[in-house]
Amino acid sequence: MSGLGAERARLQLRNDNKGWKKWGPYLTERQWGTVREDYSAHGNAWGTITHDMARSKAYRWGEEGIGGISDNKQHVCFAFAFWNHRDHILKERFFGLTGSESNHGEDVKELYYYQDSTPTHSYQKMLYKYPQHTFPYQKLIDESKKRNRQEPEYELLDTGVFDANEYFDISIEYAKADEQDILIKVTVENRSKVAAPITVLPTIWYRNTWCWGYEKYNYKPLLTGVGNSFIEVDHRVVGRFKLYAEDADEFLFCDNETNFQRLHHSDNLSHFTKDGINDYIVNKQKHAVNPNHIGTKASVKYTDKIPAGGKKVYRLRLSNVTQREPFADFDQVFEDRIIDADQFYAELQKGIEDDNLRSLQRQAYAGMLWTKQWYYYNVFEWIKGDPSMPKPDASRKNGRNSTWRHMYAANILSMPDKWEYPWFAAWDLAFHTLPLARLDPDFAKRQLAVILREYYMHPNGQIPAYEWSFSDVNPPVHAWATWKVYEIDKEMNGGKGDVIFLERIFHKLLLNFTWWVNLKDEGGNNIFGGGFLGMDNIGVFDRSAELPTGGHLEQADGTGWMAMYSLNMLRIACEIALENPVYQDMASKFFEHFLHIAGAMQSIGGDKLNLWDEDDQFYYDMLHKEDGSAELLKVRSMVGLIPLFAVETLTSEMLEKLPAFKRRVEWVLNNRPDLANLISRWYEPGKGETRLLSILRGHRMKMIMKRMFDETEFLSDFGIRSLSKFHKENPYKFAYEGGTLQVDYTPAESTGDMFGGNSNWRGPIWFPMNYLILDSLSKFSDYYGSDYEVEFPTNSGEMMNIKDAARGVSERLLAMFVPDKDGKTPMYGEYDKFQDPHFKDSHLFFEYFDGDTGKGLGANHQTGWTGLISEIIRQLHGKN
Repeated sequence: MSGLGAERARLQLRNDNKGWKKWGPYLTERQWGTVREDYSAHGNAWGTITHDMARSKAYRWGEEGIGGISDNKQHVCFAFAFWNHRDHILKERFFGLTGSESNHGEDVKELYYYQDSTPTHSYQKMLYKYPQHTFPYQKLIDESKKRNRQEPEYELLDTGVFDANEYFDISIEYAKADEQDILIKVTVENRSKVAAPITVLPTIWYRNTWCWGYEKYNYKPLLTGVGNSFIEVDHRVVGRFKLYAEDADEFLFCDNETNFQRLHHSDNLSHFTKDGINDYIVNKQKHAVNPNHIGTKASVKYTDKIPAGGKKVYRLRLSNVTQREPFADFDQVFEDRIIDADQFYAELQKGIEDDNLRSLQRQAYAGMLWTKQWYYYNVFEWIKGDPSMPKPDASRKNGRNSTWRHMYAANILSMPDKWEYPWFAAWDLAFHTLPLARLDPDFAKRQLAVILREYYMHPNGQIPAYEWSFSDVNPPVHAWATWKVYEIDKEMNGGKGDVIFLERIFHKLLLNFTWWVNLKDEGGNNIFGGGFLGMDNIGVFDRSAELPTGGHLEQADGTGWMAMYSLNMLRIACEIALENPVYQDMASKFFEHFLHIAGAMQSIGGDKLNLWDEDDQFYYDMLHKEDGSAELLKVRSMVGLIPLFAVETLTSEMLEKLPAFKRRVEWVLNNRPDLANLISRWYEPGKGETRLLSILRGHRMKMIMKRMFDETEFLSDFGIRSLSKFHKENPYKFAYEGGTLQVDYTPAESTGDMFGGNSNWRGPIWFPMNYLILDSLSKFSDYYGSDYEVEFPTNSGEMMNIKDAARGVSERLLAMFVPDKDGKTPMYGEYDKFQDPHFKDSHLFFEYFDGDTGKGLGANHQTGWTGLISEIIRQLHGKN
């Protein structure tokens, strides 16, 4: 199946995670230190299984590896281990610091890049940079612990291990000859000026499903070595495979079983434990591996000395078909799959002429595809404990996630970052689906659907947030994402939309919307709280905890999100109603719900619940105190920009097709002048009447845009900041009986302890919020047209229409990723090494960015929502 459209044809064969997608990069990069593996009484996931323990501990809920793949239920796993002949352990998993070890929270301390992938993973490529000197594990820990919150993180490049180019570039590639016939190539290049030894260990193993008490122990599957030619795989679910290895030194076997002796000084269940291959290679313990060449974990061993500037290629093949000459067509299959990948992206990238932008966008897409993960978590079993394991502490019954016992996740999900965030995050996932919809619309739609399924969503209608606390509240962006994915899918289908998908999602979102109304509108006045809402430390208080002052918050962002939610549901209902008129009633319901929220924010009738401050011309949160008084918390943050997101237009063409809904709209306009004043409209001969639904209209819209486009406030050279730079010289101080709290402009990492110091919404640039701003500006532009102008930047004297102002923001966001006039890429900050010829063409995708310099911060493989740069490149340079 080669030639034009081959990859698209594969995608059309089926819309689930089987067929050509049966095998993919579904391993996590860090299973240790996760909530799922934490069975402690204290709930300290990072301390329950550490990096040092990981090589010896069999996991309950998933498997990790470097550049790994697995089947779609992670029964059979394949990944790589390496040894530079100096480290005290094999490099089987990426190393990083826990939340308590680093001055800014957990962080991976490795250099690796996702370089390419097709949606079916018929071709995949990634690059790992492995130092030839002893990996500085302890130095990274010790130096990081010395640093305080005001200092930057201590990174791997700071240790000097790459200064003299004494490292290996290890390229890992996969190419499928068929659905279950996978060719594997590893190319090791020595970048140093002297020859250097390396041991390469392609490793295959079974996820341990047999020792927890649900299966008979004797039924565990086996791997069997046949000479030095192949390893036989025989699994009752996945079937029979052979892993062929070209010119292997030897095969090494052990079991994916915990080394209880090493970890707990108790007897082992197997003579050859999970860390047996490590002990055999590094510690020269010859009895650590099974001499009979059987087990549940096996490695192919290659040891070579790579010449200075030279390279070595290793080839393997994992196939469910017996291959007489497994490597005869190897190079041809790789060539064919690379051609397929190039043709797939050539179609997707039409109009983008700049090779560097094409490469950047393609790597953003690659990251989206590589960070798929099989996510497994049965909360009921996790709380109860397993039959053959010690019973968990009784506190677990009332502890973390104890109210989510219905939840049973076992799906391929898009992760924010498979090392730092190896678990789904609900609002992250919504943003992921936009770039994914360009690549694989069915997968994107399934992602939105699964999070709303009865085995995820709480019976009360709440969407699970993330595994550290499913009960935390994320912004309600799923309706917005559903509509965006529908539009992208419709565009790619030649104008035919998947209304069945819309209707399926709509029903589940109704439950969630009702949960919001019932639980987050305390006063029943259409002004919402919400608490956490994903933006960690953006406010004065930790919004996920009880307020130290008592009382409660009315949140401008919570209310803005709900107004946006109402309009998203309105738009979806209108679209479904074009095929099923019954949905006009739902359109009317959300039309009026939006008006009531907008009215509350406009403070109709002089109501004291006015989140708009006339003096500052900005929206703020309001603190309601226990004595009945209220106070605006005057922090100029992204919270006050979120009402911008609540915008939609109703065209006369659509209203004519929905007569029942049109009558209700006209009734409101004629009989509720208080609400009618919230609806803008204009008439243009030949076009008809268009109505703008928005919290921000007229004066307030102008004031918000004026502040947002002000370079002394929100507008950075690299996008829209999450906190106004005004607070750099004017920190906000809040005094109460317990002391004084202060909010400063902090453009980079957090300087406080809230959320462990690993998140900061007090100045940096965050891609998801910037993208929502751009999307909202696009709708305002559609309504006001090219004649309506704003000043961009504010106080520059330069006037332009809203569309061009949005383009100006987009160009600033893109500027972080491309070299400036001095040849330096802003997101890499002070690290000149990233401009090196062997570094500069590989891209990282950071969690957030310095509000002043554009330097990348936080998780550095968060292609998830930062992958939205692919959409920005498309909008700026693609053929739309």
